Amino acid sequence: MITRFRRHQRIYFCTSSRPTSAPLNISSPNFVTQQCNNDFISSLCRQKRFREALQAFHSLRVQKPNFQLHPSTYAHLFLACSHLKSLHHGRLVYHHLTNSGVPADVILRNHIINMYGKCGSLDEARQLFDVMPERNLVSWTSMISGYSQNHLEWEAVELYIEMLRSGLAPDQFALGSVVKACSGLSDVELGKQLHCHAVKSDHGAARIVQNALITMYSKSERIENASVVFERIAEKDLISWGSMIAGFGQQGCELEALHLFKEMLHMGVHRPNEFLFGSAFSACGSILQSGLGEQLHGLSIKFGLENDTFAGCSLSDMYARCGRLDCAKKAFYAIDMPDLVCWNSIINAFSCVGLTNESMLFFSEMRDFGLQPDDITARCLLCACTGSDSLRQGQLVHSYVLKIGLDSNIAVQNTLLMMYSKCSDVSTALGLFNEMNDWDLVSWNTILTACLQHQQSEEVFHLLKLMRSLNSKLDRITLNTLLSACADLGYLEMGNQVHAYALKVGLEADVMVRNGLIDTYAKCGSLDDAKELFDWMGNNRDVFSWSSLIVGYAQFGYAKESLKLFACMQSLGIRPNHVTFVGVLTACSRVGLVDEGCYYYSIMKVEHGITPTREHCSCVVDLLARAGRLSEAETFIDQMPFEPDVVMWKTLLAACRMYHNVEIGKRAAEEILKMDPSNSAAYVLLCNIYASSGHWDDFAMLRKLMKSSGVRKVPGKSWIKVRGEVSVFIVEDRSHLESEAIYVMLKLLGFEMREAGYAPKASI
Repeated sequence: MITRFRRHQRIYFCTSSRPTSAPLNISSPNFVTQQCNNDFISSLCRQKRFREALQAFHSLRVQKPNFQLHPSTYAHLFLACSHLKSLHHGRLVYHHLTNSGVPADVILRNHIINMYGKCGSLDEARQLFDVMPERNLVSWTSMISGYSQNHLEWEAVELYIEMLRSGLAPDQFALGSVVKACSGLSDVELGKQLHCHAVKSDHGAARIVQNALITMYSKSERIENASVVFERIAEKDLISWGSMIAGFGQQGCELEALHLFKEMLHMGVHRPNEFLFGSAFSACGSILQSGLGEQLHGLSIKFGLENDTFAGCSLSDMYARCGRLDCAKKAFYAIDMPDLVCWNSIINAFSCVGLTNESMLFFSEMRDFGLQPDDITARCLLCACTGSDSLRQGQLVHSYVLKIGLDSNIAVQNTLLMMYSKCSDVSTALGLFNEMNDWDLVSWNTILTACLQHQQSEEVFHLLKLMRSLNSKLDRITLNTLLSACADLGYLEMGNQVHAYALKVGLEADVMVRNGLIDTYAKCGSLDDAKELFDWMGNNRDVFSWSSLIVGYAQFGYAKESLKLFACMQSLGIRPNHVTFVGVLTACSRVGLVDEGCYYYSIMKVEHGITPTREHCSCVVDLLARAGRLSEAETFIDQMPFEPDVVMWKTLLAACRMYHNVEIGKRAAEEILKMDPSNSAAYVLLCNIYASSGHWDDFAMLRKLMKSSGVRKVPGKSWIKVRGEVSVFIVEDRSHLESEAIYVMLKLLGFEMREAGYAPKASI
């Protein structure tokens, strides 16, 4: 039956779906209008013109509030709301249905449950599900699928078990949904049980179930099981190939992912989609294979995907990871309609390499396109601010975060803490931390690390006290930060307490924590404890374990033990790092093995690929200077690939005092005073050189210069912590409450030192 009607000056033709055999009163104008309404809305939905269908429904509601629709039309409208994920329209349609008096059968109720699930309103879906007078398999499956799609995995599994107990056998859709839920739980044992259940059922071989199993095993880090399932699929579809390729890529098997992509093409898969190319681009980016990525780029153009949002975003990210930022930018601008994910990705690409200005320009463009930034955008921009020169830009981003109301987001707050720390503004970071309403473990670790990196180790322990008062748990990163602070301060007692806590919570066996303990014990002089922990590690020792003990032995004068450990480390095939060589060079310096130390320095780059740092060069200067080879030390400083620092010249100057070398000592002092004109140590050491070598005129002139320049010798200071109390001592200081007893003990120690043959050198 063909019906014509006029609406808003437009003519629509609809075909009636009512059976012609039914007794219809076709002369009724209400019937004609009602039938056309149903047919028109249903026709729009079948053409996937969902927005237009909902607009037509809205127009009817405004013009004729009491109109009625067929149950099938309501079903089409709920389907439209599901596709658009429009909960607002779904509620309007449901409200109209309940007021219209049209009876909702089980099929229509299933559509409503599905709509609520797709729109994320699981409470409303479950309320309707619970009051349904009749449920069929689709009802259960829709509810299980809704839970699974909205990351309520346990609820999906529990409902699936309840369905089985009700006597219903699952179909392929129910099995696929519950296996997908298991993927989110990363519970491989439960996944295996579901796999067995699927095999026993009549639908276990269905592709939807097999594809879900591949994803579940991949996310559970059982890529071998996923491969077995994949190989057994007789007719693989794009989802099968895509799930397996993505699984390989996510589990670090990028080459296997790319080989499988190539095999898929050889198998004659007609048209790879954007998700397959996205996984392939990501795999290339992970292994830094931009050349292979370029080939895939060309192939994606062949398949007409060069402007696709998903593939284009993955392509841009691949080029960025490979350091080809110009190509990343071109790939990004080739995307027709970049969404927020694309913008965040390109901003992050430039921020990761510290290109703050470029990141800000992309951000401005994004806002010009009318996109509202989210917390990820803010974090990407803040990560671009990594130095004191970008603090101003970081502050501007902070202001914008406050303006758009993202300042209460805990992830953004943590990134702000990190930004201020990297920009050397620790006071602002501490102030921001104190203003936060709540702290998670990342917040604590970020502020603790900031204090440690900026030589505020005492503040670390103040924060620790607050952290423990709030019953916050400590993880491996927290413990490692605390151990580093203990090592910096030589705080052995606190190191022991951290060790005890690690034992209590089961973190003592963690390699990072164990290495931190070895380093702390070694730097605090408790070498026996460090060696005991080192021995307990057995085959779990890594280069950090070896290096910490090697440096510890070297610093406390056990040079032979240090070099013996280094030899043992090499015999086991463990490659040393730059810290290892600091320990080795220090050990050689302590026992006067000058030639051996120079040899180790020479092989760092050639044999181990380690470029010498300023710290290594300082060790070599100390090595040569201690041995009296002052001219060689001076020549070495002059030939270094970078400018010497004050420490190197001080090392040389101290050696010149020991060996009475006035000429080189004078130059070393001059170099120090160029960098730091008020450095009293340089004046004092040079005065001592003049005095010990009999250059009294130079001595007197230098003392006069010190006095006229206002340079004063900084008194020595030391401190010790006893029973939680820190006592500070300065030269000639008698302010301590127990100073009389302390000085009596010092006199006794001095007497015993002289008895042992120690004769202190004269000093000004």
